[in-house]
Order: sequence, then structure tokens, then C-alpha cells
Amino acid sequence: MSTNNRKIYIFDTTLRDGEQCPGASLTPDEKVEVAKQLERLNVDIIEAGFPAASPGEIEAIQKVSKVVRTPIICGLARMVEKDIDAVRQALRFAKRKRLHVFLATSKIHRDFKLHKDTSEILKLAVRNIRYGKKFFDDIEFSPEDASRTERDFLVEVVGAAVEAGATTVNIPDTVGYALPTEFGQLIAYLVEQIPALGKTVNLSVHCHNDLGLAVANSLSAIQNGANQVECTVNGIGERAGNAAMEEIVMTLNTRKDNFSDNCYTDVKTKEITKASRLVSRLTGMVVQPNKAIVGRNAFSHESGIHQDGILKLRQTYEIIDPKDVGLSGSQLILGKHSGRHAFRERLEKLNFHLSVKQIDVAFKRFKDLADQKKYVFDQDIEALVEEQISKIPETWQLVYLNTSSGTKAKPKAEIHLKRQKKVYKASSSGDGQVDACYKAIEKILKMKLKLVDYSIQSVTSGKDAVGEVNVKLLHQNREVSGRGTSTDVIEASVKAYLFAVNKICSQQIRTKLAPV
Repeated sequence: MSTNNRKIYIFDTTLRDGEQCPGASLTPDEKVEVAKQLERLNVDIIEAGFPAASPGEIEAIQKVSKVVRTPIICGLARMVEKDIDAVRQALRFAKRKRLHVFLATSKIHRDFKLHKDTSEILKLAVRNIRYGKKFFDDIEFSPEDASRTERDFLVEVVGAAVEAGATTVNIPDTVGYALPTEFGQLIAYLVEQIPALGKTVNLSVHCHNDLGLAVANSLSAIQNGANQVECTVNGIGERAGNAAMEEIVMTLNTRKDNFSDNCYTDVKTKEITKASRLVSRLTGMVVQPNKAIVGRNAFSHESGIHQDGILKLRQTYEIIDPKDVGLSGSQLILGKHSGRHAFRERLEKLNFHLSVKQIDVAFKRFKDLADQKKYVFDQDIEALVEEQISKIPETWQLVYLNTSSGTKAKPKAEIHLKRQKKVYKASSSGDGQVDACYKAIEKILKMKLKLVDYSIQSVTSGKDAVGEVNVKLLHQNREVSGRGTSTDVIEASVKAYLFAVNKICSQQIRTKLAPV
């Protein structure tokens, strides 16, 4: 890169802010899987969690720190010494580490949440940054709700933080209130008032999507001097989510002409689709079909006019090459006559690296699926393999399922589940076949569970398409997600329910607080 180019650092907070979505809790092993993919993406910083939330959170961050070595690993803390000490403990194995401290600065937060005046806020910020500096060379400071903070006070508190030792200053649009023009002007104003920002001190932004403007605000900030953006895979996060990492990265790649100083990132874009699907699967947060970059329809063309244009020149209707974000650009059609060799080669092309034993299991499941439908597409293979390699132990396994229903008959279900070597049986009726199945399962489990969300979508097209069911169960005031796939939507529904139940049984879901 020439000296005229400006690197934009990607600070990924999928494992912290993204995981704060209701029902999106990840086990320590799942956090590690996401972190490893983020490392393959080559993001610069991974915010691995909020250590003060629970001992389980500390354990998860330590696991991430032991495995992921290239990116900086970051932990979030409030402006209190015990939170900072928790980050120290969580990051003790990290090769490269960062402390991220935050403190609300807007008048509404000062008056109604903290009950502190500006002088108290300044003292808290300076004291705790200096305390953190005893243990961390790399400290990031976030004035929470910065976009609604009085400009003069924002300059004062940011300046004090820099003087106290902050090496990165992050400007959050915490409630997604700002418009792109005014947010860009705010960043330009801070750069003008504190010249070190964006130079000797990194200038970051953290934008929420309450008005659908998180990516636009982040890009406006970059145009006005920010050199770090905080974002998440698929844009997941609190409320309406965060700025979507894939949209920011691909906008910078695609529209270099609109950034005068040739902004770039070091993200390996061909890993984007893999990251998106992994995060969606593990969190249960389904990606909307028309989502930019990673949605199912992002590179699909049905219109005859569009198809004609694409065949003549791809760029007529595609401004991004699907291969640049990790898509093959074509569908491989497999069927029941396909052999193990072809199946194994397709797995490798889809970037699945399985053991011999895993391939044997996947091939059997593929053959079973091929007997049920005429063609097996790439998405079918991805769905069955991703479900197979989940790290959640199968405490309860489905052995037998039978349902009946009719226009004048009450739906009934009989379920047989196996735990260890013992088979448990139960029957029940319900408002529908799925409801009957879930009630039968509850009889076996004898657990208090509440179904709070149920969604079903087709993984592929056609009357024999694989159905994907996502559920969220409420257990002891905590939402837990589950996912199941099958050509039979009733079976997929039962699999999804049992997936969530097995998550609960693993006893690895951790309690979290919900800061910034």
C-alpha cells in the first residue's frame, strides 16, 4: 500500500454486542468457533465479551484468547476497578490485548441513569483509565451516547481520556439517533478540536441501527477522519442491531472512488459468507433473504431481462462478484446416484474439512435426503453438514416420531426419545401437529419450557425443499435458540426443539449484562 492509502481497522463485536441479542447466547465452544472464523476473516480486533457479566463469560474469553492469536482480543468494562480486574483475568492468556472502558456522557444518561454531573464523569473517566493503564498498554475509551452529548463536554471528556492514556477513542451512536451528515460533522469537529484523533490516537465509531442508518453513519465517519469501525457479522446486536461488517467492508471495496484517501481494510472478503452462515446458525438469528451481501437473494436473478443481462455481462446487474464474498457462483446438483467421491469433493469446494468419520455420517445423511428429493443443492449439503458438526452434546435424541391430523380430528403425536441407553415414550394432542409434538416432548423432559418464537423457511426451492425451523425457548428467564432441518417440517420442528433443549442440558449458557 502506498503512503496515500489509509487503513480502516475492523473492530468486530459480534461476540459482545452481537451476543447481547435476546436468545443469541453462545456457549464457550461456540464463541471459539466464531472467533476462529473472525481470525480467518482477518479482522483487526475481536471484542470477545463483557467479563464482569459472569464467571462463564471470563472462561469463554480465556478459551478464545488461547486459540486466536493474530487479532487483538478485547474485553469490555464499566468505569469501575472490579470490571477492569475482570478484563485482566479474562485476557491473561491473550497474545495481544485491549481494555475497552465506557462511561455515559450525554445529559439524559447523566441525569437519569448515573445521577452524576460533568465534573464527576470526568473524574471517573480519568481515574479508571489511569488504573487500567497500570495493566494495559492498549486502552479504548467510549463516551456512551456520544452523539447526544453536548459537543463542548464531549471534547472535554475525550481530551481528558487521551491525556490519561487512552490509545483509542470510540464515538458511539448508542441509540442510532444520528443522521449521516450530522454524525460525519461530529467526527470532523472532534478531529479539528483534538488533532491527535485519527493520528497518534485511533478514532473509532460504534453505530446502532435503530433508524437503519448504522452503516451509513459509519461510512460518513470514515469520510471525516475515523480510522476504526465497530461492527458485527450480519449486523446483529442490541435492539435493531449494529453496523453490518460485511456491508462496510464491501462498500469500501466497491466504492473506492468515493473515499479520497483510498481507504481499505485487511479483511479477507472470501470468508464473509462462511462467517455469516456460522453466526446465523449458532445464534439462531436468521438472515433476511434480501439482506445486502449475505442474504439468500443478494446474488439471485429470476427476471428474464436480468438473466439475459447477466449472461451477456455479469456487471450489468451485479456490482460485486459473488466469488469475492465466498460464494461459488453456481449450484451443484447432486442426487441419489452420486457417489462418495463426488460428495467429498463438493464438501471440499464448500470449504468443509471433515474427518473420515464425519464424512461417513454426512454421506449417509446425504443419501437419506437424496431418496426424499430429486436434486440436492449446495444449500442442502451445507444445512445437513452444519447441523451435524454442532458442538452441542445430544443429551436427548429423537428415535421415533409419528403424527396424525385431519379436518375433524384433533392432531396427535407420539414421540420416542433416547437418553444414554434408555428410551422414553410419550403421546399428546395439541392445536396442531407441531404443538402436539412439543407437548409430548415436555411430558418426557418434565422441564418448564415456553416457546417464545417459531419460524420456518425453505433452504432450497421446490416442493421437496429442505425446511429449516428456528425456535426460541424460555427457560428460567433465559431465551435459548434451536435449529433443525429436514424435508419433513414436523421432523425439522422437533429437531429444532431438541437442539435448544440440548443446549440447556449442556449447562453452558451464561448470564450476561447489557451495557453500551
